[in-house]
This record gives sequence, C-alpha cells and structure tokens, in this order.
Amino acid sequence: MLHLEYPFRMRKRILGLIVAFGLALSAAPLAQRQGAGFDYWRAQRAMIERGQQAIFMCNGLFASGRTIEQVFAQELRFLREPIGTPAGGGYTIDRERRAVAIGKDDGVPVMRAAFREGLGCIVLAPNQSLDDIDKLPQLKTPPPPGDAARTPWPDGDLVKEQPLPANIDAAALQAASDWAFKRESPEQVTLSLLVVHRGRIVYERYAPGVDMTTKTRTWSTAKSIAATLFGILADQGKLSLDKPLGFDWLPQARGAIQEPRAAITLRQVLNMSSGLETVDNGGLEYATGSGMAYWAGASSVEGARNRGLIREPGTSWDYENYDTLLAVYAMKQAIGDPQAYLDFPRKALLHRIGMRNTLLSTDRFGDFILSSQVYTNARDLARLGLLYLQGGEWNGERLLSKQWIDFVRTPAPATAQSGNQYGGHWWLVPDNRTDVPKDAYSTAGNRGQYAVVVPSHDLVIVRRGLDYGRQGFNQWDLVREVIKAIK
Repeated sequence: MLHLEYPFRMRKRILGLIVAFGLALSAAPLAQRQGAGFDYWRAQRAMIERGQQAIFMCNGLFASGRTIEQVFAQELRFLREPIGTPAGGGYTIDRERRAVAIGKDDGVPVMRAAFREGLGCIVLAPNQSLDDIDKLPQLKTPPPPGDAARTPWPDGDLVKEQPLPANIDAAALQAASDWAFKRESPEQVTLSLLVVHRGRIVYERYAPGVDMTTKTRTWSTAKSIAATLFGILADQGKLSLDKPLGFDWLPQARGAIQEPRAAITLRQVLNMSSGLETVDNGGLEYATGSGMAYWAGASSVEGARNRGLIREPGTSWDYENYDTLLAVYAMKQAIGDPQAYLDFPRKALLHRIGMRNTLLSTDRFGDFILSSQVYTNARDLARLGLLYLQGGEWNGERLLSKQWIDFVRTPAPATAQSGNQYGGHWWLVPDNRTDVPKDAYSTAGNRGQYAVVVPSHDLVIVRRGLDYGRQGFNQWDLVREVIKAIK
C-alpha cells in the first residue's frame, strides 16, 4: 500500500511544479522567454566596421603619413577582420583625392572617407560616393607664423641637447622607458614616450617607423582637449558650468510638455553624469550610438540630443561619448557663427601653444567630434599638459583660469562610491592607488593614449600607443615608474 501511495504523491508534486513553472514562465517578459541570442544590429556592425577601416586607413595614410604596410600592421589591428591586405583586395585608395573606399560586393555598404584640409579624414554616408567629397567641410585657417623647426620648445620643436638636470637619474629614466616599450603583453604597442620636467623635454623615445611628427588618433584623450576649449569659453562668460546647456532636445515633445532634459548642465555632462540613457556603454558602441557618427556618416549632435532621461542628473556616473558631444554642441551654440566655430580651436588654443600638428575632425555636417576624432603627436599632447602644469598660462599670458583647472581636477560627485577616479573630462588617481602622487591627473584614450600632469613633481608624461585586443596599459603604473627617476 505504501509502495503504491508514494508514486502517486510524487506525481502530484511534479504536476504542481510543472504548473508553477508554467505560470512563472507566462509571467516572465517575452524577450526573456524567447531568449536574446540573435544580434539584430549585425548589419550595422558590419557597416560600422568598414567605416572604421575607412577612417583608420584614410587618416593613417593622409593625416599620419604612414605606409599601407604600417596601417595594416598597427592601425587596423584593432579590427577583427580588416578587408584586404597591404597588397590590395576589397578596398580602393584614391591618392589624388586623398580618399579611401572600403567594401566588396556582399550586401554591406561600401564605406568611404576623405581627407579634408585642416580637419583630417571625414567619413561619408553609405549612400554617398567620392564625387561628394567637395560637399564635406574643410578648414583653411593659416598656420601660426614662424618655422616650428627653428622655434625653441615649447612653442616650436627646436630642442637643444644638454645634460640632464642633477635631480634626474638617467638609468632610472631609461628603466621606466624600457618598462613602457618592452611590454610583456604583445597587445600593448608603445609608439612614443615623452617626459617633460620643469618645462624641458628630458626624455623622448619613438618606436621604429614613428617620429616626433607622426600623428595618431587620440581616441578619448580628445575629451580633455574639448574640456580645455569649454574652459576658455567659460572664462569668457560664454558658457557656464551650472547653467542648462541651452538647446532644443530630440525628439521634440508635442504640446506644452516641460522638457526634463532642459535642466542638464555643462558640469553634469563634463562629469559624465547627465542621467541620460546609456547607449555606448550598453554594448552598442560599434552598432549604433556615437559609432554612427564616428564611422557611418550620421550627425553627431542629433544622436547626442536624442536620448531619454533615465536618472536624476548628477547622481550616476556613466561614461558616454554623447555627453561630450552635448557639450560640443553647446560650444557651437555659444559661438554662434559656423565659421568662427570651426576656427575657434585653432585660434583660441592650438596655435597659441604651438599645437601645429593637431587635427580636430568633424562629422560631414561640420560638427566637431571632440569625444574621439582628433589626430596629433606626442609633443602636442605634452604642450597641452604643460599648459595645465603652468596653471593655465603660456608665455606669461593667461589662456585658462585656475578655477577651471581646479574644476577638471575635482572628482565628479557621482564617482564617490567608485574611487573618485574622474573629474571634468580628465581622469584622476583613484582612491585605491597609494603609489603615485594624488595630485596627478590624466587624459585617457583607447589603445593607450595618455598625457599625465604631475604638479608635485613638475612633470608631464605622454605615452602614445596602438594597443589592440584586451589592451590594459595603465598610466598610473607609468607614473610610478617615471617618478622613480626624479630625486
């Protein structure tokens, strides 16, 4: 009897579990029940990857002056499957028009990029051809007077050989350099290392095939250049940290609905705390979001203004390219005139501190992509760092206020729980690092782009790389190694 009753009870219990599971399943979201294994962005990812190759190849050849072999060996190592080889295949290089076209007859759009005077390479929309190049913006602002080769550093590139200062240990400095260049990880490729102490270049080293004129992409180090431009305008009273950005948002609400995004301030976007919807950090950076402007010819400012508010501004840190681009659009609105806007970075900053080798690129609509799309060399980044090290002064003239420098070095309130590692578009020494000076602050860009300012040691350290894969080069570790040489 007991033997027959036990299976009955088990069957009843199993039936109850099945019913409960069915109820739970029916209550679960449809996407969860169906699974989300299909990549609905696959077509756009393929288009964007070709747009990346177009920009990398175009700038590598025509902005950086690299060979096609160098471009494939280093610039394109970031891509999973670049099209073609140095010998050809699947791409076209138009050297007369300084343009490239990437693609083959496989249903993915051919993507094109063209070099434009004063700006670097600009990607075209998928439905444009190289016949549309003349529609793209260009900048013909004349260079600053004088010959950089005959102008002493830091305004120019003339550096006289002289013994190292007595407080610098040459062997320790060389050891720091070897630490940077001779990486255990083959994915970390150091192109250049520059150390400036008390305003003087005390160490400079380049990888084979690279020299002091070689421009490479800054990636997000561009954000710190952008922050400098915003600071110049803020010092002029044309921008304000704690006032709303002051433009219309997309999509525009119908009727008399109050726009909650209208209260977002410049401080909040520079702190990466806008509260707007995550796009680039949601796994879609190379499928949609800012990637559409970087690599596919979409408008950078329309995409930036087309995100919903999901958190209270200032309360949550979320590193988004679009937050920078919102500030760039506010800069454009503050300047007003489109040509003055294009001229502004050169006239207000680059030419005034000798950054002759720096190209700030735009999208095809003429809006600066200052979240990433800048090409420059190590010495120009050292000049930027030196401007900050000197408290915003250059040759006795104030270009940037101390108050603005204090702002960029102040931790964003929303980073308090994660280590206070970010300020106003500059990175800060995180709380858990005790082996480097706490007053150091740094630019940071993908593939290992760093310009580090260390006020307590009167240092600027620049490292440029073309890292790939998992990367992982740490600028604070580099600071630790370099300061061993400073007595």
